Amino acid sequence: MSKFGELVGLNVPVLIDFYTEWNEASVKMHPVLRDVASAIGDKAKVIKIDVDKNTQLAEALRVKGLPTLMIYKKGEMLWRKSGEQNAESIIALLEQYS
Repeated sequence: MSKFGELVGLNVPVLIDFYTEWNEASVKMHPVLRDVASAIGDKAKVIKIDVDKNTQLAEALRVKGLPTLMIYKKGEMLWRKSGEQNAESIIALLEQYS
């Protein structure tokens, strides 16, 4: 949990993907997030968190649907959405918040 606080406290937008390997929609997001990470470079961070390995964090953040994406900056959640998203809209959001 303390490491999560450090991650979301950065001065750049941090996109967090809560996923599992057994959830089809989560797995479909892997290449999308790779595209986002390569397009955005060092203007933002992309972090994947496996819900099965981080159940306390997922429960604390009330992650129900998978994948659940969140954008944080300086410790504040700026955006949250569950379900598949496309790379273009995620990149636009990250640029908006950077």
